[in-house]
Amino acid sequence: MSKFVAALPMYDWPEARGEVDAQWALLRDAFRQRGIDAPESVVRSNRELPPVSGGILDAVGEVIASDPATLPPDEFDFHQLWLSPALLFGQTCWGPLELGLARHVQVIAQPNYDAFEGGQGELYSSALMMAADGGSSAASPQDGNAVIPIDLLRGKRFIFNSPDSMSGLIGLTRDLEAMGESLDIFASRGESGGHRSSIVAVAEGRADIAAIDCQSWALAQRFEPAARGVKVVGWTARRKGLPYITARTTPASLIAAMREGVAAVEGGASEQPLFQRVG
Repeated sequence: MSKFVAALPMYDWPEARGEVDAQWALLRDAFRQRGIDAPESVVRSNRELPPVSGGILDAVGEVIASDPATLPPDEFDFHQLWLSPALLFGQTCWGPLELGLARHVQVIAQPNYDAFEGGQGELYSSALMMAADGGSSAASPQDGNAVIPIDLLRGKRFIFNSPDSMSGLIGLTRDLEAMGESLDIFASRGESGGHRSSIVAVAEGRADIAAIDCQSWALAQRFEPAARGVKVVGWTARRKGLPYITARTTPASLIAAMREGVAAVEGGASEQPLFQRVG
């Protein structure tokens, strides 16, 4: 059994788990061909994370996260995954990285968003959702610049997935600031816990506006019935998408081998490539 763990949690919707498993299988096999002890499958709960007696430590020996064995076993704490010293290959968001996670992990590669409206190469954007009113949705601009309908948003109830989300909150905040505005244009702000939950809240009238990253929006159009009750009224600017990461302690030789494996998977893809290399 591998001493490492891997996870691809950011788009791991229940209906798409077969696709996520297939994506990991391609990576796992490419890694193993390069001598990496890649785990057989991805983890999806706290109980699958290796215990760390006394808690997870940073580079100077300070505790930065509790022992995974002390967490609710059926839940999945993403921050616990990201900080695990056993993390071989995972996925996060640039929001948490900017807010301190970058000190504790290393970036391996960037995903490719060419397959999704609002994406281009390693860049992605968020669709601004409001309740459907019979009108058409706004198309993603070809130049990747923000399209923010201020008059539509002003005085509305804004809902976001989490405070550290680039796609759900931070990106929109920066686009508004570039326009001389702020989140104060909204009558209220609330946290939903996830992009899917934000879409449902808007469709059900419990919120008026949400920013949903383009890949999550594509998943919602396939799997979430509430997606039929919303429409796109604007887009945030394109930014770097959700990076693939490994533990701070992963040796440089393993990172180099994983980048080679990622490049091999990308080069062998029959349709759109899955990854962009970094480093």
